[in-house]
Amino acid sequence: MQVLKLMDKAPLKSIHYQILLIGSLIYMLTAMNVMLIGSVVTPIINELGLPTGSRGTIFSIGFLGMFIGAILFGRLADIIGRRPTLIIVLFIEAVFTALHALATDITSLYILRLLAGIGLGAALPQPGIYVSEFTPKEYRGRFLGLIETSWVYGALLALIFPYIIIPSFGWRASFIIGMAPLILVPFVYKYMPESIRYLLKKGDMNYTRKILNRIGFSSEMVELERLEVKYKITDLFNKRYLPRTILLTILWMSLVYTYYAIFLWLPSIYASTFGMNVLKSLFWTIIVTLFQIPGYYSATFLLDKLGRKTVLSIYLILAGLASLLMSLSTNLLWFQVWSAAISFFNLGAWAGLYTYTPELYPTEIRGVASGFAASMGRLAGIISPLITAALYISTGLMGPYALTAAIHILAGISVIALGIETMGKSLEELE
Repeated sequence: MQVLKLMDKAPLKSIHYQILLIGSLIYMLTAMNVMLIGSVVTPIINELGLPTGSRGTIFSIGFLGMFIGAILFGRLADIIGRRPTLIIVLFIEAVFTALHALATDITSLYILRLLAGIGLGAALPQPGIYVSEFTPKEYRGRFLGLIETSWVYGALLALIFPYIIIPSFGWRASFIIGMAPLILVPFVYKYMPESIRYLLKKGDMNYTRKILNRIGFSSEMVELERLEVKYKITDLFNKRYLPRTILLTILWMSLVYTYYAIFLWLPSIYASTFGMNVLKSLFWTIIVTLFQIPGYYSATFLLDKLGRKTVLSIYLILAGLASLLMSLSTNLLWFQVWSAAISFFNLGAWAGLYTYTPELYPTEIRGVASGFAASMGRLAGIISPLITAALYISTGLMGPYALTAAIHILAGISVIALGIETMGKSLEELE
């Protein structure tokens, strides 16, 4: 039997669960490092004497770094392999996030945000690429959805650690936890073998046989042959893949814009609009963030039952309706109700998108394609804080959240118009 058909039809083995667990931890700790700045930006601005308007710029600089990292390291994963790229980006994100503790002025803070952003933007697509290339097709949607689900635990850690640390040690100590991803490097090296699909494209049969034997498949029982390299970067924009590239660009830009317009700003809105102190605003942001958990899991377990298109379109449109109602909120209670609803549906849509993205492209350009899609999202991340700040100052809650409503709904319509269904198909079929 051909090795890829065997992998797609294989029962779940310990190797699959190892990759799922490590990939989830990587995604969780990277999410923590991404969201940490939102929890501590207010005390940073107060201590360094920065203007209030610098809040949006601080966020945007980080997204500029994520844009650069997603493109550069997505391509590197296609050149040198998934595992070495993953180890490199874990070092970059961890070290430069922790170094935020040494920022003394706005210039040093901007430089550290940019460098940390490069590592963070590079790291986020990698677990999905890894899991998509190892997991049997019957479980691929569920496993990729579970990887994305780990984001919420990282976002919660980014709120909980500052909530505990700031009162006693100040905001600088909060960034020390940014070193946490380094704990995973030895586990990546020992327990995450290189992607077999990548190795077959490179023609490395010796390493492929070692991995097959290690995960319980005798390499003598399967056909091993170098897979023909048929695709190049420019194929992202050819007749076959251009509709997929356009759709993923729309989805990544939409979900990144809306997510950060809502959740990076929640602590600040609680403080400025509803008069809460730093700790109370973090507490209520934690409560709203908890609604992401059922949103993620509900979508994850529907992906292999209803399909990617159906889940994505439904959750996006419902997130849009919740955003519209949030924009009309006139008191704290209704603001919290609708922000919790957005938390549920927006993050459910993220589980669908994270599953969908690596499925739509061939192995030899999967890394750069996933990185490109993610980088388009980071462009939206660059402008999201700036637009949200401008609209919030001029219109209050109405402007920024009416816009997120429109973006969510248009993204849902785009899935219906442009999407293909990938449920139950092998990655090679989807090429």
